[in-house]
Amino acid sequence: MSVSTQPAIPVDRDFTDPDLYEERMPFEEFAELRRTAGLWWCATPDSQQPFGDDGYWVASRHADVKYVSTHPELFASSPNTALVRFGPRVTRDDLDMQKVIMLNADAPDHTKMRNIVQRGFTPRSINALESVLKDRTRRIVAEAVERGSGNFVTDLASELPLQAIADLIGVPQQDRWKLFEWSNTMTGYDDPDLNVSEEDGKNASIELLMYAMGLAAQRREHPEDDIVTKLVQADRGDGFGKLNDDEFGFFVMMLVVAGNETTRNAITHGMRAFFDNPAQWELYKKERPKTAADEIVRWATPIISFQRTAAEDTAVGEVEVKAGQRVVMLYSSANYDETVIAEPHAFDISRDPNPHLGFGGGGPHYCLGANLAKMEINLMFEALADLAPGISPDGDVRRLRSGWINGIKALPVRYA
Repeated sequence: MSVSTQPAIPVDRDFTDPDLYEERMPFEEFAELRRTAGLWWCATPDSQQPFGDDGYWVASRHADVKYVSTHPELFASSPNTALVRFGPRVTRDDLDMQKVIMLNADAPDHTKMRNIVQRGFTPRSINALESVLKDRTRRIVAEAVERGSGNFVTDLASELPLQAIADLIGVPQQDRWKLFEWSNTMTGYDDPDLNVSEEDGKNASIELLMYAMGLAAQRREHPEDDIVTKLVQADRGDGFGKLNDDEFGFFVMMLVVAGNETTRNAITHGMRAFFDNPAQWELYKKERPKTAADEIVRWATPIISFQRTAAEDTAVGEVEVKAGQRVVMLYSSANYDETVIAEPHAFDISRDPNPHLGFGGGGPHYCLGANLAKMEINLMFEALADLAPGISPDGDVRRLRSGWINGIKALPVRYA
């Protein structure tokens, strides 16, 4: 490996360790990696089950993350899935079962599933939700303001994505908190405060799958004008077919986690950023720039990292990567790469252009729900600017203990 100098970082520093992210985002370490290394080898012997290897490559630079993302023929998702960390009792068999999820699939299976799923994420489909979601958002904020104070995460940041997902896939609104609980249980295994076991996580995933399959069966019998019907009904002449029960169930699982966890945390981090940068909040209230949503996503980077596995011997820059080795793409580092993002530690809602990788680095796995997420972010902060312009922090922030989600569990606020 050819690098300018050796990073001043221990060779066994595990950038998937949830302890590292419970208190802070390690921006100093990320900057050191970007400054000194191309890909950097993280040696983690005996700790990377169920992967069964002795470490992984870390891609910290914007260019390297983008390269790995946009070369799926060289860097695959399915061998070890896209997730960088699992609980200690997860086995290789458990890992192999996750390959049916679109996030973890490669062509041609991924291509087929994505072409079907895109039916529900057309601009027309997303725009049709806007007026309904705008009304819901204003009602959510108005109810919070009436209470006076509370936890921003559960009062506001969670509510809007949950209601959007419920509308999108035809889940009755009274069931939306089932989605919240299932999502938290499936992703919270690293955080002792959530008191979630791996068995709880597996049970939650089964319950969600069964719920989704019930939705699919219902729409086959009684079709409606919604995304579920579009995905499970027979081919409409476009040649892409339909999702089977398993595929649809795992798609809903991915949507619940991706659509809930990521947007919820983007909105929460965005509110924190406005608290820490009051001049930006004043600017937002006055001008409402559409560029704000992308800056919030860049700033927050809700997914810290995903991984790929080298399909063959290859190279990233001057670093040789052997077939079968994992490459962990640090989006939280790439989005602060000063060679691409000018003054990356400045929160600037007018930033344009904003080539962040918060929705992935491009390529076949670019986030399908990017436009929906940005719509939700804009709607939330527009409603807050109108109905709670004096919102302020009211206590200590509690971060989620997770090796791959940049999450916040509690953000106490006063709404008035």
